[in-house]
Amino acid sequence: MNDPVTDPVLALDGVTKTYNKGRHNAVDVLRGVSLTVAPGEVVALVAPSGAGKSTLLHIAGLLDTPDAGSVRIASAEMAGQSDRVRTAMRRGSVGFVYQFHHLLPEFSAAENIVIPQLANGVARNEAEARAAQLLASVGLGPRADHRPAALSGGEQQRVAFCRALANQPRLLLADEPTGNLDPGTSETVFAALLALVRDTGMGALIATHNLDLAARMDRRLRLEAGRLVP
Repeated sequence: MNDPVTDPVLALDGVTKTYNKGRHNAVDVLRGVSLTVAPGEVVALVAPSGAGKSTLLHIAGLLDTPDAGSVRIASAEMAGQSDRVRTAMRRGSVGFVYQFHHLLPEFSAAENIVIPQLANGVARNEAEARAAQLLASVGLGPRADHRPAALSGGEQQRVAFCRALANQPRLLLADEPTGNLDPGTSETVFAALLALVRDTGMGALIATHNLDLAARMDRRLRLEAGRLVP
Protein backbone atom coordinates (compact mmCIF):
# COMPACT_ATOMS: atom_id res chain seq x y z
CA MET A 1 0.00 0.00 0.00
CA ASN A 2 1.27 3.49 -0.87
CA ASP A 3 1.88 5.80 2.06
CA PRO A 4 1.67 9.51 1.10
CA VAL A 5 3.59 10.45 4.23
CA THR A 6 6.67 8.35 3.45
CA ASP A 7 6.52 7.56 -0.27
CA PRO A 8 8.64 9.85 -2.46
CA VAL A 9 6.83 12.84 -3.92
CA LEU A 10 9.17 12.49 -6.92
CA ALA A 11 10.90 9.39 -8.22
CA LEU A 12 12.87 9.32 -11.46
CA ASP A 13 14.32 6.00 -12.60
CA GLY A 14 16.64 5.63 -15.58
CA VAL A 15 15.49 8.83 -17.27
CA THR A 16 17.18 9.62 -20.60
CA LYS A 17 16.79 12.55 -22.98
CA THR A 18 18.53 13.16 -26.29
CA TYR A 19 18.17 16.18 -28.54
CA ASN A 20 18.94 15.78 -32.22
CA LYS A 21 20.58 18.86 -33.71
CA GLY A 22 20.92 17.82 -37.32
CA ARG A 23 21.32 14.37 -38.86
CA HIS A 24 24.66 13.60 -37.26
CA ASN A 25 24.62 15.69 -34.09
CA ALA A 26 22.76 14.03 -31.22
CA VAL A 27 23.23 15.51 -27.74
CA ASP A 28 22.64 13.14 -24.80
CA VAL A 29 21.44 15.58 -22.16
CA LEU A 30 20.32 13.01 -19.57
CA ARG A 31 21.85 9.54 -19.36
CA GLY A 32 19.93 7.26 -17.04
CA VAL A 33 19.15 9.76 -14.29
CA SER A 34 17.58 8.35 -11.13
CA LEU A 35 16.61 10.27 -8.00
CA THR A 36 13.96 10.53 -5.31
CA VAL A 37 12.65 13.44 -3.26
CA ALA A 38 10.88 12.60 0.00
CA PRO A 39 8.09 14.59 1.67
CA GLY A 40 9.61 17.49 3.58
CA GLU A 41 13.00 17.09 1.89
CA VAL A 42 14.80 19.94 0.12
CA VAL A 43 17.28 18.70 -2.49
CA ALA A 44 19.79 20.94 -4.25
CA LEU A 45 20.57 20.30 -7.91
CA VAL A 46 23.91 21.88 -8.79
CA ALA A 47 25.12 22.09 -12.37
CA PRO A 48 26.80 24.55 -14.73
CA SER A 49 24.79 26.27 -17.44
CA GLY A 50 24.00 23.93 -20.30
CA ALA A 51 24.40 20.76 -18.24
CA GLY A 52 20.72 19.84 -18.53
CA LYS A 53 19.28 20.83 -15.17
CA SER A 54 16.39 22.72 -16.75
CA THR A 55 15.62 19.68 -18.90
CA LEU A 56 15.64 17.51 -15.80
CA LEU A 57 13.28 19.88 -13.98
CA HIS A 58 10.94 20.05 -16.98
CA ILE A 59 10.73 16.26 -17.13
CA ALA A 60 10.22 16.02 -13.37
CA GLY A 61 7.46 18.63 -13.63
CA LEU A 62 5.76 16.95 -16.60
CA LEU A 63 6.48 19.84 -18.97
CA ASP A 64 8.61 17.52 -21.11
CA THR A 65 8.74 13.77 -21.67
CA PRO A 66 11.79 11.50 -21.37
CA ASP A 67 12.95 9.24 -24.16
CA ALA A 68 13.09 6.39 -21.66
CA GLY A 69 12.68 5.83 -17.94
CA SER A 70 10.07 6.21 -15.24
CA VAL A 71 8.65 9.44 -13.80
CA ARG A 72 6.50 9.06 -10.70
CA ILE A 73 4.75 11.94 -8.95
CA ALA A 74 3.25 11.08 -5.57
CA SER A 75 3.57 7.36 -6.48
CA ALA A 76 1.65 7.76 -9.76
CA GLU A 77 3.49 6.71 -12.93
CA MET A 78 3.40 9.55 -15.46
CA ALA A 79 5.52 8.15 -18.30
CA GLY A 80 3.25 7.34 -21.19
CA GLN A 81 0.21 9.12 -19.76
CA SER A 82 -1.98 11.35 -21.89
CA ASP A 83 -1.54 15.12 -21.98
CA ARG A 84 -4.82 15.46 -20.08
CA VAL A 85 -3.65 13.25 -17.22
CA ARG A 86 -0.24 14.93 -17.10
CA THR A 87 -1.81 18.39 -17.06
CA ALA A 88 -4.15 17.46 -14.22
CA MET A 89 -1.26 16.06 -12.17
CA ARG A 90 0.93 19.08 -12.89
CA ARG A 91 -1.82 21.53 -11.95
CA GLY A 92 -2.72 19.83 -8.70
CA SER A 93 0.53 18.32 -7.43
CA VAL A 94 3.47 20.32 -8.81
CA GLY A 95 4.53 23.91 -8.17
CA PHE A 96 7.12 25.79 -10.25
CA VAL A 97 9.38 28.74 -9.48
CA TYR A 98 11.73 30.19 -12.08
CA GLN A 99 14.62 32.65 -12.07
CA PHE A 100 12.27 35.37 -13.29
CA HIS A 101 8.96 35.68 -11.48
CA HIS A 102 6.64 35.57 -14.55
CA LEU A 103 3.83 37.25 -12.63
CA LEU A 104 0.90 38.58 -14.66
CA PRO A 105 1.56 42.34 -14.74
CA GLU A 106 -2.07 43.47 -14.98
CA PHE A 107 -3.09 41.65 -11.80
CA SER A 108 -2.29 42.31 -8.15
CA ALA A 109 -0.09 40.07 -6.02
CA ALA A 110 -3.16 38.42 -4.48
CA GLU A 111 -4.85 37.96 -7.85
CA ASN A 112 -1.74 36.24 -9.21
CA ILE A 113 -2.18 33.65 -6.47
CA VAL A 114 -5.95 33.39 -6.82
CA ILE A 115 -5.96 32.73 -10.58
CA PRO A 116 -4.25 29.31 -10.57
CA GLN A 117 -6.61 28.20 -7.81
CA LEU A 118 -9.67 29.20 -9.84
CA ALA A 119 -8.24 27.24 -12.78
CA ASN A 120 -8.04 24.23 -10.45
CA GLY A 121 -11.69 24.49 -9.45
CA VAL A 122 -11.31 26.25 -6.08
CA ALA A 123 -14.11 28.62 -5.05
CA ARG A 124 -13.14 32.28 -5.23
CA ASN A 125 -13.61 33.01 -1.53
CA GLU A 126 -11.40 30.05 -0.61
CA ALA A 127 -8.80 31.08 -3.18
CA GLU A 128 -8.72 34.65 -1.85
CA ALA A 129 -8.37 33.42 1.73
CA ARG A 130 -5.45 31.16 0.80
CA ALA A 131 -3.77 33.95 -1.15
CA ALA A 132 -4.01 36.23 1.88
CA GLN A 133 -2.62 33.49 4.14
CA LEU A 134 0.33 32.78 1.85
CA LEU A 135 1.22 36.44 1.40
CA ALA A 136 1.07 37.02 5.14
CA SER A 137 3.40 34.05 5.70
CA VAL A 138 6.14 35.74 3.64
CA GLY A 139 5.56 39.20 5.10
CA LEU A 140 3.65 40.61 2.13
CA GLY A 141 0.17 40.94 3.57
CA PRO A 142 0.19 44.76 3.21
CA ARG A 143 1.33 44.43 -0.42
CA ALA A 144 -1.49 42.11 -1.54
CA ASP A 145 -3.19 44.76 -3.71
CA HIS A 146 0.01 45.93 -5.41
CA ARG A 147 0.74 44.97 -9.00
CA PRO A 148 4.14 43.41 -9.78
CA ALA A 149 5.59 46.69 -11.13
CA ALA A 150 5.06 48.27 -7.71
CA LEU A 151 6.97 45.49 -5.92
CA SER A 152 10.71 45.07 -5.46
CA GLY A 153 12.52 42.14 -7.07
CA GLY A 154 12.57 40.22 -3.82
CA GLU A 155 8.88 40.88 -3.22
CA GLN A 156 8.01 39.76 -6.74
CA GLN A 157 9.85 36.49 -6.23
CA ARG A 158 8.16 35.88 -2.89
CA VAL A 159 4.80 36.33 -4.61
CA ALA A 160 5.97 33.82 -7.22
CA PHE A 161 6.70 31.33 -4.42
CA CYS A 162 3.21 31.86 -3.02
CA ARG A 163 1.69 31.33 -6.46
CA ALA A 164 3.65 28.07 -6.83
CA LEU A 165 2.13 26.88 -3.54
CA ALA A 166 -1.40 28.11 -4.30
CA ASN A 167 -2.82 24.66 -5.06
CA GLN A 168 -0.98 22.96 -2.19
CA PRO A 169 1.34 20.86 -4.38
CA ARG A 170 3.19 17.80 -3.15
CA LEU A 171 6.32 18.76 -5.11
CA LEU A 172 8.04 22.12 -5.64
CA LEU A 173 10.51 22.56 -8.51
CA ALA A 174 12.64 25.70 -8.61
CA ASP A 175 15.11 26.72 -11.33
CA GLU A 176 17.64 29.28 -10.02
CA PRO A 177 14.92 30.98 -7.92
CA THR A 178 17.31 33.63 -6.53
CA GLY A 179 19.51 34.00 -9.61
CA ASN A 180 18.30 37.52 -10.46
CA LEU A 181 18.62 38.90 -6.94
CA ASP A 182 21.43 40.64 -5.05
CA PRO A 183 23.01 38.64 -2.20
CA GLY A 184 21.03 40.29 0.60
CA THR A 185 17.69 39.93 -1.14
CA SER A 186 18.62 36.40 -2.21
CA GLU A 187 19.11 35.42 1.43
CA THR A 188 15.73 36.87 2.44
CA VAL A 189 13.91 35.18 -0.43
CA PHE A 190 15.63 31.83 0.10
CA ALA A 191 14.78 31.87 3.80
CA ALA A 192 11.14 32.50 2.90
CA LEU A 193 11.21 29.61 0.43
CA LEU A 194 12.70 27.20 2.97
CA ALA A 195 10.15 28.22 5.59
CA LEU A 196 7.25 27.64 3.18
CA VAL A 197 8.55 24.21 2.21
CA ARG A 198 9.20 23.15 5.81
CA ASP A 199 5.80 24.36 6.99
CA THR A 200 3.88 22.49 4.29
CA GLY A 201 5.87 19.23 4.30
CA MET A 202 6.16 19.13 0.52
CA GLY A 203 9.30 17.93 -1.23
CA ALA A 204 11.46 20.37 -3.19
CA LEU A 205 14.09 20.03 -5.91
CA ILE A 206 15.94 23.33 -6.33
CA ALA A 207 18.48 24.02 -9.06
CA THR A 208 21.06 26.63 -8.08
CA HIS A 209 24.55 27.90 -8.85
CA ASN A 210 24.85 29.25 -5.33
CA LEU A 211 26.89 26.74 -3.34
CA ASP A 212 26.23 28.56 -0.06
CA LEU A 213 22.49 28.13 -0.53
CA ALA A 214 22.93 24.54 -1.70
CA ALA A 215 24.85 23.74 1.49
CA ARG A 216 21.77 24.66 3.55
CA MET A 217 19.56 22.09 1.84
CA ASP A 218 19.09 18.52 3.04
CA ARG A 219 20.95 16.89 0.19
CA ARG A 220 23.04 18.01 -2.77
CA LEU A 221 23.28 16.38 -6.20
CA ARG A 222 25.46 17.43 -9.12
CA LEU A 223 24.59 16.89 -12.76
CA GLU A 224 27.69 16.05 -14.77
CA ALA A 225 27.77 14.75 -18.34
CA GLY A 226 24.13 13.79 -18.13
CA ARG A 227 24.46 11.82 -14.88
CA LEU A 228 23.76 12.65 -11.25
CA VAL A 229 26.51 12.36 -8.65
CA PRO A 230 26.37 13.14 -4.90
